[in-house]
Amino acid sequence: MKFLIFFLVLHLPLFACKPTSMVNEESINQNTQKPIVGAQQFNEYLTRIQGKRVALVVNQTSMVEEGHLVDALLNRNIEVKKVFAPEHGFRGTADAGEKVKSGIDTKTGLPVISLYGNNKKPTAAQLADIDVVLFDIQDVGARFYTYISTLEYVMEACAEQDKKVIVLDRPNPNGHYVDGPVLNLDFQSFVGRQQIPIVHGMTVGEYAKFLNGEQLLANGAQADLEVIPCKQYDHTTPFELPVAPSPNLPNQQSILLYPSLCLFEGTNVSVGRGTNTQFQVYGSPKFAIGSYAFTPTPMPGAKYPKFEGQACYGMNLTNVPDSFFYDEPKLHLGWLIGMVEFHKNAGEPFFLKNNFFDKLAGTDQLRQQLLAGMSEEEIRLSWQDELSAFKQTRKKYLLYQDFE
Repeated sequence: MKFLIFFLVLHLPLFACKPTSMVNEESINQNTQKPIVGAQQFNEYLTRIQGKRVALVVNQTSMVEEGHLVDALLNRNIEVKKVFAPEHGFRGTADAGEKVKSGIDTKTGLPVISLYGNNKKPTAAQLADIDVVLFDIQDVGARFYTYISTLEYVMEACAEQDKKVIVLDRPNPNGHYVDGPVLNLDFQSFVGRQQIPIVHGMTVGEYAKFLNGEQLLANGAQADLEVIPCKQYDHTTPFELPVAPSPNLPNQQSILLYPSLCLFEGTNVSVGRGTNTQFQVYGSPKFAIGSYAFTPTPMPGAKYPKFEGQACYGMNLTNVPDSFFYDEPKLHLGWLIGMVEFHKNAGEPFFLKNNFFDKLAGTDQLRQQLLAGMSEEEIRLSWQDELSAFKQTRKKYLLYQDFE
């Protein structure tokens, strides 16, 4: 009981007030110009694709002012041959981890080829009738968000087949900090391909340059890469996404909490899949923590949610103020540490047996540190050498003014 009281008091300041906007007022005043994404800058790349056979790696976030990028390019008589779809599909409606089917887009008649499941990397045959690939997908800046893994495989395939890649850059809503353990390659997977921290602080365009520049593609291959940067954007610019990047990141609050809360996906704790507050709450049916409860039920983007139909008791983070994310941006471990202790004291298993937590963390060290009862300060200290080395490498590939 003493620990429960301490745990709740520790978190009470976070719920003191409801945010009136998704970004803090001071930051808005300092950044009054709206970023212009790479895809919107047609004059910067149309001449490079006119007369070329084009494939697009896009999803529901690939929007320009007049609509979807696919339609905008077709209206400009660009020869779009096919669409490659990442996790969640071309229209962004599939569950996380759900197999995305290839097929035909009913609106345009274009072939849609899935890059999720067994076919994560475009094949030589799929690229045979293509001259250039345009990549335009909104990322959220966390290593385990799989769109950057798709980018890596696309660049690798294009390098092998001598095809040009043009990345149409978009802002990173979590691009204002860098934090977390750096991935150990022993834990490499589709939710973590490279030795970067959980929060890498790069846009997709910067990450593409990083992959090429550090020769991280298979066999040191170099993609014929061009990046169309954003305008009116830097790493201090708060950016609220106009389109949900995936079914379970429905708003800015979820996107800002995602790097810290996603680690719960490898545990016996729900992060609200099957509710309308995905990645804004967390809880378990095992413990009566606080006064907040939610019951996951099947819904679009969460057909089979964890603890379906069971009341989960935990914490509601929907009221965390904007200043929490911008005044001292970091990966927050307090919620994780608290739930580890609750499970340990009750003799309940916390980590899933499939070791998914280690894949998300990019290491088994964090799990071991949590089980050993290390403090957040002690855990964070263990990251610092690798984190500092990564930050120095990252700076070589930045396209925009940094946050420090």
